[in-house]
Amino acid sequence: MLAFTNAKEKQSPTIIGAGCELNGDIKTDHTIQIHGHIKGNLTAETVVIGRGGRVIGDINATNLFLHGTLNGDANVITANVFNAARMSGTLSYKTLNITGNTGLECKLSKRKDREK
Repeated sequence: MLAFTNAKEKQSPTIIGAGCELNGDIKTDHTIQIHGHIKGNLTAETVVIGRGGRVIGDINATNLFLHGTLNGDANVITANVFNAARMSGTLSYKTLNITGNTGLECKLSKRKDREK
């Protein structure tokens, strides 16, 4: 049985399931989980690209969890890159966590945000 959220629940994630293909941008204040394929830009608090997930486009988020493939630029505060991850483009981050042998073929750019 599937559980659905209602309008009063403000933290429901956006999930693109395996086998789903989407062309277009997504913008949310919460989490986006990608297990299918997206061609478009993503803006969210947290972006999770699962194994088998693929994004062709740019990401603007606080947190990135990359298990799948990203072909584009990512501008994030914290990037978490896992074993099966693949990325081309520029990864701009404040904190970078890499686990295992990843397939990063991208430019890494440490953010120099000013402290407030």
